Amino acid sequence: MRHDIVEKNVGLLAVLILVVISLGGLAEIVPLFFQKETTQPVDGLKPLSALELEGRDIYIREGCVGCHSQMIRPFRAETERYGHYSVAGEFVYDHPFLWGSKRTGPDLARVGGRYSDEWHRAHLYNPRDVVPESKMPNYPWLFERTLTGENTADKMRALRSLGVPYTDEQIANATKAVRGEQEITALVAYLQQLGTVLKDTR
Repeated sequence: MRHDIVEKNVGLLAVLILVVISLGGLAEIVPLFFQKETTQPVDGLKPLSALELEGRDIYIREGCVGCHSQMIRPFRAETERYGHYSVAGEFVYDHPFLWGSKRTGPDLARVGGRYSDEWHRAHLYNPRDVVPESKMPNYPWLFERTLTGENTADKMRALRSLGVPYTDEQIANATKAVRGEQEITALVAYLQQLGTVLKDTR
């Protein structure tokens, strides 16, 4: 009889479904906050430099995450193509995460060091010069715009409040480190450090 009451009362059924889903979600999510491998950085992980941080913001601004993921799943097909699967400890300093799920272009989680700076610059200026079948748009304005560094220190302070271990010296030197640099230089610097902390085990 009690079962019939629940089935015939849509409001009660909705509340009970919500309670069950909430409890199940909490049971899955809460333990992750207490596991070292999900909360502690992997050995050798360092915060992005001022130039790399500006490059990351350019990566976000230009919508790169809309076509490129940064998360290699632990499947043979993925690790053979891209390298070591992604682990949570690589991303503890990332705010926001740029894992993505769309792969119009290849995953970039381990792209750091795979190509030269010159290759990246040519690829971003006109992707078809190096990958004839590429659907990626050109980004010539990255070669024309320069960074002022006006907000770089503030970005670092904000990230430090979230747990990223920037030092006072890094913050003090942030503006000087990026002022006058081309946006393309910052973006390439960001790409070249992606996935370089974990060794490629292929």
